[in-house]
Amino acid sequence: MKVVIIGGGWAGCSAAISARKQGARVVLIERTDMLLGTGLVGGIMRNNGRFTAAEEMLAMSGGEIFQLTDQNSLHRNISFPGHNHTSLYNVARMEPMVKNFLLEKGVEIHLSTRIDDVAITNGHIEAVTGKTREDKVNYEGDVYIETTGTAGPTVNCTKYGNGCAMCILRCPSFGGRVSIAAKCGITEMIGKKGDHVGAMSGACKLFKESLSGEVVETLNREGVAIIPIPVSMRSADKLATKACQQYALPEFLDNIVLLDTGHAKLMTTFFPLDALRQIPGMESARYEDPYAGGLGNSIRYVGMSPRDDALKVIGVENLFCGGEKAGLLVGHTEAIVTGTLAGLNAVRFIKKEKPLVFPDTLAVGDGISYVRTQMATEAGLGYKYTFSGSVYFDRMKEKDLYTIDIQKIRGRVEEAGLTGVFA
Repeated sequence: MKVVIIGGGWAGCSAAISARKQGARVVLIERTDMLLGTGLVGGIMRNNGRFTAAEEMLAMSGGEIFQLTDQNSLHRNISFPGHNHTSLYNVARMEPMVKNFLLEKGVEIHLSTRIDDVAITNGHIEAVTGKTREDKVNYEGDVYIETTGTAGPTVNCTKYGNGCAMCILRCPSFGGRVSIAAKCGITEMIGKKGDHVGAMSGACKLFKESLSGEVVETLNREGVAIIPIPVSMRSADKLATKACQQYALPEFLDNIVLLDTGHAKLMTTFFPLDALRQIPGMESARYEDPYAGGLGNSIRYVGMSPRDDALKVIGVENLFCGGEKAGLLVGHTEAIVTGTLAGLNAVRFIKKEKPLVFPDTLAVGDGISYVRTQMATEAGLGYKYTFSGSVYFDRMKEKDLYTIDIQKIRGRVEEAGLTGVFA
């Protein structure tokens, strides 16, 4: 059994672990020279309903990635506006930990390898082709999982955003994302709210060394620093464009909210540098990601695959998806959940076994199903969905799915007959 995964972000890495545990040979292909994608600059875990989702996956023996981020947390159980019991992982050390874990499990990793075409016959992918820096490459597999995300190439950030902001995805250096589903002739869905196509990444990163000693001390001690913004410098427009609507709260308009993820994570899409430096403690601030964080950020949710609740792409016989390709699910936890499920079901497809669909008695099942149904409506394409806030977290609370009682979560998983299903 051979599973080929295109895209080495959180979803791709999770899919690789999941498929490998089921006995498949796994090939993971990533266009850049590092894994994790936006996880290289993310860092936020277990906030609000993401705690529930993570513990559900752990109870189903699909939580290795969550165990790694827990081991690498700089701060645990912190609060910041609208979010509780948050863990912040160290972004500088996360990628090598995950890469080494994958290699130890026997995953075959190909970095700096860009897939740009598909050989398909009667709706069945025979191979994907592309190139390394030196050679053309060809990967044949029994089943494919696309976890290429929805950000990039540079033209999308220019057309729908404020231009290439030189973010961690590094499209100018490694080439932009290529959609495997689109190459198969699948019409993809595009997130849109009003006149905005896609959505802008919701945070920037600053060098901690560029901040005042007082701010750095607060970050190191508390994990969070909140600094009021003068009224004249507040811009409500930025809240409407954020991909991470769980952070589109008045507190993020009124304050500079910084989180300690190894660097200082600035919880806004962008902030003009000359204005930022007028705020106390930020007089020498410098952007670490994106480099042009004073002007803009990356545009995401341009190109999502139609799929079922088993994460099989509709219209292609042997293609699954995870992460942002699976729809308007925002965040690391959400990518890990969908990637893990896609990896399991890819192997079940090869073995001609019934795919696993999470029940709606679990947050992970209800979330995957609810987002699919909402994306079938024009209004639904205007929202972003996450376990940690906004419309879906409200739904979790209404359905009594949100809890931090680990025994209760394990009981629900057991009632669903899914304890250890990923083992």
